[in-house]
Amino acid sequence: MPAAQFRNRVARRAQHPDTGPSGLPIGPSARPAAAPAARQWRRRWLVVLVGSDLAAVLTALIAGFVVRFGVEPGMTASGVPYAILAALIGAGWLAGLAAADAYRIRYLGAGAEEYKRVATGTFWAWGVTAVGCYAGKVEVARGFVLLALPVGLILLLTGRALVRARLVAGRGAGRGLHRVLVVGDRRSATALARQLRRQPAAGFDVVGACLPGGPAGVAGGLDGADLPALGSLTEVAAVVAAYRIDTVAVAASSAVPADAVRRIAWGLEGSGVDVVVAPSVANVAGPRVSVRPVSGMPLLHVDQPEFTGARRVAKSVLDRVAAVLLLIILGPALLAAAAAIRCTSRGPALFRQTRIGQDGAEFTVFKFRTMYSDAEARRVALAGRNETDGLLFKIHDDPRITRLGRLLRRTSVDELPQLLNVLRGDMALVGPRPLPVKDTDFTGDVRRRLLVRPGITGLWQVNGRSRLSWEDTIQLDLYYVENWSISLDLAILFRTVAAVVRGAGAY
Repeated sequence: MPAAQFRNRVARRAQHPDTGPSGLPIGPSARPAAAPAARQWRRRWLVVLVGSDLAAVLTALIAGFVVRFGVEPGMTASGVPYAILAALIGAGWLAGLAAADAYRIRYLGAGAEEYKRVATGTFWAWGVTAVGCYAGKVEVARGFVLLALPVGLILLLTGRALVRARLVAGRGAGRGLHRVLVVGDRRSATALARQLRRQPAAGFDVVGACLPGGPAGVAGGLDGADLPALGSLTEVAAVVAAYRIDTVAVAASSAVPADAVRRIAWGLEGSGVDVVVAPSVANVAGPRVSVRPVSGMPLLHVDQPEFTGARRVAKSVLDRVAAVLLLIILGPALLAAAAAIRCTSRGPALFRQTRIGQDGAEFTVFKFRTMYSDAEARRVALAGRNETDGLLFKIHDDPRITRLGRLLRRTSVDELPQLLNVLRGDMALVGPRPLPVKDTDFTGDVRRRLLVRPGITGLWQVNGRSRLSWEDTIQLDLYYVENWSISLDLAILFRTVAAVVRGAGAY
């Protein structure tokens, strides 16, 4: 530490005895108040959420009444006017959403968890409504319920999706962010900070870190990361107050024992600041994790990934049924694309190439040809222009791609012949992309990609496509392999449609 800086700290501590090594206040006077800016954007988004849900519920209830009874006023259910009944159902619906924690800001933009809580709150609310009507002998028209319930759920989820899209766009511009303080040793704090920053849509703005030894001797950040050390473990509350932190993330580290985490939580009581603890287990989705309390200690039970069984059979059946339907529906468009390829460049319409599939088995993949017929021979000369790393080979303005081929790639139409591979059982609709490499090229952790069938689309197709590095691509693929589910497949398929419409990262 420079001498001048040390003297300044000593002078500050002489003037303010209740200060720590960083010159920040400690002790009872350091109890933090929640950041005003954080409270402001949280309140604003809470109002938006409630408004969106209220509009969805009112629309569903009115639609259910009008479709069932028309515009005739004065309709009753066992003597209870439907206006009063709808108001009670609407209030109970919103109360059910609140009881399911659907208004917790921490879940806003947090993947499927937010939608799950909306669905849970909806079914609980209608379940209570059904029991209440039965107990009170109030006969509600089935047509009203059968329309209002599904329409309301669809509108609720649609409204949440629109709110999320707006929030994510704002976070890209630096708005609606959680100001995060990471706690841990240098290595674990840096790793956690990088992990939090990897997903900008989650809205974690990592401000700095508190280390067991404090910031002394750490200038310019930790391990080359843009992560300043702001204080020690005993100064967390003071740092939170000084830097308007609203979330404290504790990294898994032997340097931060359980009693230290407990004292940090005690010091933040009543402040509205969230405390989250990152376990040492990474890339494991929520459905595989459950908490088993033993002697007051929460143990994380992690289920093994599922590579066989009934769910795998169901996935295979659904994939092939969907492939047949898509081939029938898209048949005319596929024939038109094949004819256009033959008319605009020399060579076959279909491109065939050997790829590596499940368990390292080789298979022939089908794609629409998007390059000139001599593309493979010209690849050696273009090796120095490769813009990616690892086992990938991509050039943004690849001279081997035809004019029509660029359109086919941008719209992902070139991948549709792989529906034939799905029918043959070589591929699935969703999974890691099959790569044009040898089986021996997959080494170490990368070989886990081969535990499942490759897919036409996957997580890295909906998270940046060709703009991702090899490391990020592998991380996404391994996450899918470890945590796949039919619901995750459906989510990826819906996101694929959006990614194709945007066309970002496709070349």
